[in-house]
Amino acid sequence: MEVDEKLIKHVAEVARLKLTDKEVKRFVPELKEIMKNFEKLQEADTKNTKPSFQPIIIRNSLREDEIKESLSQEEALKNSAHTKEGYFKGPGAL
Repeated sequence: MEVDEKLIKHVAEVARLKLTDKEVKRFVPELKEIMKNFEKLQEADTKNTKPSFQPIIIRNSLREDEIKESLSQEEALKNSAHTKEGYFKGPGAL
């Protein structure tokens, strides 16, 4: 995979990140290094290795549901700078 400024800008756009040109240039070598490490992992011989889907037993650590009073719409929206007609405004609506 070719890691260049165009790729970094595309990933940032998909993730809705606003990167400066300085940040884009800084991330190019960093992402190249990350990809190089993943390539090393691909070299590992795993042919005779049994899969370990869940090596640790998972227990249900959730608490019992408790009925509690929730926030009012006004309370939930009071700290947001981006609201419209009683709802939060997302990035596409700003």
